[in-house]
Amino acid sequence: MTSPIRTERHDDVLVIISDNPPVNALGHKVRQGLKDGIEQALSDDSVKAVVIRCDGRTFFAGADITEFGKPPVGPNLPETLDEMEASDKPVVAAIHGTALGGGCEVALACHYRVAVPSAKMGLPEVKLGLIPGAAGTQRLPRVVGVENALPMVVQGNPITAKKALEIGLLDQIVGEDSLEADAIAFARAQIGKPVKRSSEGTAQQDGVKNPGLFDEFRAKNARRIRGVHAPEAGIQAVQAATRLNYADGVKKERELFVELMSGTQSAAMRHYFFAERAANKIDDIDPQTKTIEIAKVGVIGAGTMGGGIAMNFLSAGIPITILEMKQDALDRGTGVIRKNYERTAARGRMKPEQVDQAMGLLTTTLDYADLADCDLVIEAVYESMEVKIDVFGKLDEVVKQGAILASNTSYLNVDEIAQATKRPGYVLGLHFFSPANIMKLLEIVRGAETRDDVLMTAMKLAKKIGKVAVVSGVCHGFIGNRMLSPRQVQANALLMEGAKYWEVDDVLLEFGFPMGPFQMADLAGIDIGWHRDPSKVTNIREALCAADRFGQKNGKGFYDYDEARNRTPSDEVQSIIADFARKEGHEQREISTDEIRERLLYPMVNEGAMILDEGMAQRASDIDVVWINGYGWPLTTGGPMFWADTVGLDVVLAGLEKHGLPVSDYLRRKAEAGERFN
Repeated sequence: MTSPIRTERHDDVLVIISDNPPVNALGHKVRQGLKDGIEQALSDDSVKAVVIRCDGRTFFAGADITEFGKPPVGPNLPETLDEMEASDKPVVAAIHGTALGGGCEVALACHYRVAVPSAKMGLPEVKLGLIPGAAGTQRLPRVVGVENALPMVVQGNPITAKKALEIGLLDQIVGEDSLEADAIAFARAQIGKPVKRSSEGTAQQDGVKNPGLFDEFRAKNARRIRGVHAPEAGIQAVQAATRLNYADGVKKERELFVELMSGTQSAAMRHYFFAERAANKIDDIDPQTKTIEIAKVGVIGAGTMGGGIAMNFLSAGIPITILEMKQDALDRGTGVIRKNYERTAARGRMKPEQVDQAMGLLTTTLDYADLADCDLVIEAVYESMEVKIDVFGKLDEVVKQGAILASNTSYLNVDEIAQATKRPGYVLGLHFFSPANIMKLLEIVRGAETRDDVLMTAMKLAKKIGKVAVVSGVCHGFIGNRMLSPRQVQANALLMEGAKYWEVDDVLLEFGFPMGPFQMADLAGIDIGWHRDPSKVTNIREALCAADRFGQKNGKGFYDYDEARNRTPSDEVQSIIADFARKEGHEQREISTDEIRERLLYPMVNEGAMILDEGMAQRASDIDVVWINGYGWPLTTGGPMFWADTVGLDVVLAGLEKHGLPVSDYLRRKAEAGERFN
């Protein structure tokens, strides 16, 4: 079989070229080809220098993910890179696109690095629950110093070529269109000079100058790295570069890497990596299905949701027309959109001219007829079937044939909405999550009659506006909210039985959620959907509203809040709950954290099993993608279904039965057969 690596001679310089689309991943054939190329250069006295570059859109962008979990095939990357660095002839990395992970480690093993201005470099392994495993944590601090190396290893975000040059990771920025020629010229200029090996750099000096550097970094990033193993391992690996010689530092890196690789956190994060990619595939639709061009989008409703939805398209350069019933609602909504953009610009995340550019794509109207030429119209109106049916009936009359009509409903039956039109095949759900301009998840709800090209268009569009899309079937609450419901039922039941509401929240915080159910209620507003009659109290939320406790908006909900919105449990609320429980005839008891956790999370898994059994989700990993992106399920556990696999479905089954909770046939069958969801 042909090698993805070839070599070309340019007089006294050998150019080693990788052509392994799409991203020049460092699979075993690439590693072998690099090793052979270096050996060819060393065995030929007429070769005085080496340049390593890649064809296609990028330099080596990392490991070959298809090799994950398979027995290793040599040569491994560390031995290939060691041979490269040991060369007494100068080796130059010529970088375009992205040099990420193993690709950055290849560049570090070269004696010199040049790049085009648009290139980026980084070590993102931490995002898969790992650290670099081919001496990246040892070479990098010896090249750029500890202060520059720590964020690259521990946070995993790529840096620009300009930044790389500033910190010494690059030796030169070359012409965008003359990379090979400039790299060859640079390599030729190094002939006869002592080579510059990364492993021989000085990281020890940084550790001596400021021994508290590592603890300072931990403290500064405490919230971000709490409970996550890989960042701490990254800190320890970089610290090893300041305390140990290179060979011992590499051994320490390897120990830490192997420990992470065999742990559940990295397994969960790698699961998610593949899950997000799998979610893009719709099993029963040809991926080559022709999609509908979306050149203009209409949004109905300029409130928080409609405005946030509109921003996604404006930011992607797609013109938007927003429709409202009254001019003041339109003005208020567009004012909020502008303020959001200006706030982003003030933080340096976009330029002032980009604000004007986005706002320039926005038009407003009070007339449905102005939506006639839209290719897609999304309604974001009040969550009422009656209201939505009315809106879709009007849209069907005025919007051109062949255009897609979408509902942003969170719960309602998309098939029923579709029947309000004469084009049910062109109707689907686009469930954005609030705030819609920030949250990554988009549940795409496939109706019984939704056409293949309509669904594929929605998936393609989701990617264009920066969303992670998951397809759901039509059921109450779709995937995410349907699974949230049994958790909320149990949270409320636990209060009635004697659990303190802050204990319930704390169990989920400890598990890794950003907030618990009662914190979430306070943030959203306890009075959402309240009937406004203080004398009518049928549940805890109504009792709190009757006591003017509406949540963070007025400084008191389940918790009392200070001016900085710090929460404190409230004696008044605890008294309201105890009084309500007494009236309902509930006996109070001490409830363990284990019981709270099991009763909150196991019913979610059970609901997920029913969703799979009914075909409402294509695969278990899609459910994991929904919960990680839409509800703050901790990435380090891989999502509810992967977490259940890790815990053991037999354990989940036993827990549900112990607490007298429903068990789906699908979960029982899987558990009794010793199977997994994923």
